[in-house]
Amino acid sequence: MSNPGGNMRVAMWYNNRDIRIEEMPVPEIGPGELLVRIEASGICGSDVMEWYRLDRAPLVLGHEIAGQVVEVGESVERFKVSDRVIAAHHVPCNTCHYCLTGHHTTCETLRRTTFYPGGFSEYVRLPAINVDRGTFLLPDSMSYEQATFIEPLACVLRGQRIAGIRPGQSVLVVGSGIAGLLHVLLARALGASRIVATDIDEYRLEAARRFGADIALQAREYQPERLREVNSGRLADLVIVCTGLISAINQGLDSVERGGTILLFAPTDPGVTIPVSINDFFFRNDRTIATTYAGSPADHQTALDIIAAGTVQVDPMITHCLPLSETQEGFRLVAEATESIKVIIEPQR
Repeated sequence: MSNPGGNMRVAMWYNNRDIRIEEMPVPEIGPGELLVRIEASGICGSDVMEWYRLDRAPLVLGHEIAGQVVEVGESVERFKVSDRVIAAHHVPCNTCHYCLTGHHTTCETLRRTTFYPGGFSEYVRLPAINVDRGTFLLPDSMSYEQATFIEPLACVLRGQRIAGIRPGQSVLVVGSGIAGLLHVLLARALGASRIVATDIDEYRLEAARRFGADIALQAREYQPERLREVNSGRLADLVIVCTGLISAINQGLDSVERGGTILLFAPTDPGVTIPVSINDFFFRNDRTIATTYAGSPADHQTALDIIAAGTVQVDPMITHCLPLSETQEGFRLVAEATESIKVIIEPQR
């Protein structure tokens, strides 16, 4: 198999309500690079954050990719044509101060790297640096659809590691979208003693119950005292906030037990600040605020292994698999965040 040449179809994003199926040339690869035919690409919640990328439109989005190698560049030894792979879109240099101190996702190289043009296309070119440290072989037992969960689960793994999750802790997950549900699944796998989830949508509250939350509470009615009632009189040892809404963050801050940690897993709108009492939140009660962004290559490998082992079951989270021509509908489903959990685009359909 070699470069198919000619043009390929892409879903060109202008905004969340304007995604057009267009044609562009199939990328040509150079030394150290790979051309991958995209079989499945998940829509991430960050894909529908217009403020994050509207000034760069039009562009091809999609970073949760899985596919098959169709062309191998000169000097590539680890991969061959027909290999089934996933690839991280951002990869670190592994040599700077930040990488050497374990903060790979703050590396300047990671912030500059990506593949081309994006996962909502028939083919992508993986640059040499992504091939070298951000591309992973899939086991035969793993479907392409399952593999689209590797990148988001890598982000969740990093977040819970930074938050210092331990067996026996109680966990509150604020926001039960795909990220929140992955946090529920992973916290359960890592030995959380009690998991409480919140959301404003009943469909997602029911999903949280299915995927391992002991209790799912309506966020509009949530009060910290309700958490005490279901958690042996205590607040949560670990609070994970999976939405950037100020009301949700404030609920999370009010729900951290003494000695506990709150993990802010989602960004807010630009310019948002939140006042926190130094004495009441930190000094007197020994609480910690942690944040996280993306996942390192090691997190991707761990996520792959966990999914392959069945430790985290992702198949039940897939609600929609759509052809490239229906990418607009996929974005609507994710943006409305009601009757869907995981939406996957399959460009070869």
